[in-house]
Amino acid sequence: MVQIELAPLNIPLRRRLQTASCLQWVLSFLFLAQSCMCLYVVILSNGYYLVAGLYALWLYRDWDTPEAGGRRSHWVRSWTLWRHYRDYFPIHLIKTCDLDPGKNYLFGFHPHGVLVVGAFGNFCTEYTGFRVLFPGMTPYLHSLPVWFGFPFFREYIMSVGVVSSSKQSITHVLSQKGGGNVSIVVVGGAAESLWARPGSLTLEVLNRKGFVKMALKCGADLVPVFSFGENDIYNQVRNPQGSVVRAFQEGMRKTLGFSLPLFYARGVFQYSFGLLPFRKPIYTVVGKPIAVARNVDPSPEVVDALHRRYLEALSQLFEEHKATYGIPEQQHLIFL
Repeated sequence: MVQIELAPLNIPLRRRLQTASCLQWVLSFLFLAQSCMCLYVVILSNGYYLVAGLYALWLYRDWDTPEAGGRRSHWVRSWTLWRHYRDYFPIHLIKTCDLDPGKNYLFGFHPHGVLVVGAFGNFCTEYTGFRVLFPGMTPYLHSLPVWFGFPFFREYIMSVGVVSSSKQSITHVLSQKGGGNVSIVVVGGAAESLWARPGSLTLEVLNRKGFVKMALKCGADLVPVFSFGENDIYNQVRNPQGSVVRAFQEGMRKTLGFSLPLFYARGVFQYSFGLLPFRKPIYTVVGKPIAVARNVDPSPEVVDALHRRYLEALSQLFEEHKATYGIPEQQHLIFL
C-alpha cells in the first residue's frame, strides 16, 4: 500500500505562489500548445471566420519570424510569475568568466533534463541575473521548429525569447554584426531526456556535432554550460535500453522529433506523486569560451577536432564544480 504524505496546511503564501507558478509552467509545457490549437479550431468551427482568417493571414506573413530572431517582450520576461518560478527550486546562474559583448556565442546546454527547467529559468526570464552577469548580451533559447506551427502558442514562446532550432535560425542569431548575441542549444535534445533521473550523468553528445559546425560557419565562440541539479527534480519510470517502454519512446522521437519521458515527482497538496517537480536547487554554470575561427566550409576533421575540444572543456567544467554542488568525487560524466 502506497503511503501518501500530505502537504501541511500552514504553508506561507510565498511558497504557495511558488507552487502555483511552477504548476502553470509545467501545465503550459505539456498542454498549452495543444490547447491553443483547439482554441483556434473552436473559433473556426463557431463561425468566427473573420477572426480565424485574420489570424491565418497574420500567421502566413509572420511565419519566418521564429527563424529571424523571434519577437521577445521584456514585459513578459519580467512577469512576477517568473520570480516565483525561480524561487520554487530555486534556480541560480553562475558565471565563471566575462563574455565580450562585441562577439556572438553559442552556449551548449547540458543536461536536457525532463523539462529543461534551468534553460528556461535562466535564459527566458529576467530573474536569475543574466543581463547583470553578462551585460550587453541577449540570449536566444532554440527549440524545435514544430512548436512554432501552433497558433497563439508561438507568440507566447517567442515573447520569452524562444526561437527555432533550425540552421537558418541559429545562423541568423550568430551572424548579427556587432555581436552581443547568444544562441543556447540544448545539445542532447529529446534523446537525452530519456536518461533524466536523479543522479544521472549521461549525456547524448558523441554524435551531436551540428552545433559545432554552426559555430565554425558563423565564427561564434563555443561555451559549455552545465546545469547541476537539472536531472534531480523528477523521477522517471524505468526505461532501460531494450525495454518496451524505451522502444516506444525512441519510436515516438524518431517519428515526431520529440519524446516525452514518463516522469513523476510530487503533487500540489501531497508530496508522494504528481507532475510538480521536486524542490531541488538548480545551479547552471556557464563555462569559459572556446575561441572559434570562422570557417564557412569546415571539413569533417576540423569539426571533429573542435568537438573533442568542446567535450574536454565540458568535462573540465563539470569536474571543477561537481564537489561544490554535491557530486561525489568518483562520479564523472558519461558521453554517449
